[in-house]
Amino acid sequence: MLVILIEPIADLAVLAGAKSLASLEKTGLVQGRVYRAESLSHNNHSLCFHTGVAIFQDALYMIELYLVGIGMGNPSHVTAAAIQALQSADLILIPNKGATKADLVDLRSEICEKLLSPVPPISYFDFPSRDPAEPDYLKRVNDWHDSIAGLWQDTIHATHSSGGKIALMIWGDPSLYDSSLRIAERLKLKNTTVKTHVIPGITAVQLLTAAHRIPLNELGASVTISTGRQLQANGWPEGCDTLVVMLDGQTAFQTLDPEQFHIWWGAYLGMKEEILISGTLSACADTIKKQRSQARKNHGWIMDTYLLRKK
Repeated sequence: MLVILIEPIADLAVLAGAKSLASLEKTGLVQGRVYRAESLSHNNHSLCFHTGVAIFQDALYMIELYLVGIGMGNPSHVTAAAIQALQSADLILIPNKGATKADLVDLRSEICEKLLSPVPPISYFDFPSRDPAEPDYLKRVNDWHDSIAGLWQDTIHATHSSGGKIALMIWGDPSLYDSSLRIAERLKLKNTTVKTHVIPGITAVQLLTAAHRIPLNELGASVTISTGRQLQANGWPEGCDTLVVMLDGQTAFQTLDPEQFHIWWGAYLGMKEEILISGTLSACADTIKKQRSQARKNHGWIMDTYLLRKK
């Protein structure tokens, strides 16, 4: 906050016409003393007056950003809290990932149409791709996140530069192997404070274990949640009893000894297209690879996860 003392009271007119602290300093009226005062808004600034004293500060708008977990695309899995957050939004942002993944846009739109009345304004934005020429994985992902944040920022600035509630619909839960929280931290909007709210959603892990009717953990045992990239690079984690693998585009379970593990695999969990396969890894690996490849060809995209346990 910038604090300005102006005396006598007649000089308040100078403050009212000021556009910046620098222009006020030219008048010689700026002093560094804080005084409690009443406030009013003038010319996009907050002015506080009390017996010849004024407090001046740049106006700050508030964007409330709601990251709303929606499960895996089934409207019946969207929680009451998620519906409330979406319904109260001034704008819902939906990413467009291209023609081959148009289903992902349609699913988000279907959730809005089925669960919200009236449907708040929706803005679609083209989702950027990672740069395949960047060899460093972490840099490639961080650069990608910067690009996404820039798109969020441009859309919010163009439509709600003076504040409001903005909602994004996040697959599963925003806290589990999703980057929306990290992207939100990159937002930098002029004269605007961004406050992020997280609405939890049903995760792929919950839907997987429910679909296969199995507990996530064995009695008194631990559970590790990791990625296909980590399994591919580092193998089975030391001391691991149960491993849940997410974000595995390369079927990294092929790196394991198939005779030692049992697998529960699922794709499009909770949706009408759901595919479930379970059994010993030696018996299921080839079937999973074939069905996964065919499903991705049919739909243009696939979301799958699996749980592994040693036999």
